[in-house]
Amino acid sequence: MIELLFVTCIAAATPQSESCRERSLVFTDVTPMMCLLGAQPQLAKWVQDHPGQRVKSWKCKAVSFAERDA
Repeated sequence: MIELLFVTCIAAATPQSESCRERSLVFTDVTPMMCLLGAQPQLAKWVQDHPGQRVKSWKCKAVSFAERDA
């Protein structure tokens, strides 16, 4: 499984009061390269569905269940 891990922030926030949150999308049928190539369209769709949010950063990585909270 591959995870598209990204950080979103409230679009109107100033750098001093920036309110950001880590989010992720998990894909079961893609390779890491497919994630890298398809990330920007996926993130653009996410931003379109969540007005007032912006993507600050993103990366693709293999899912590690050991890192997940219970």
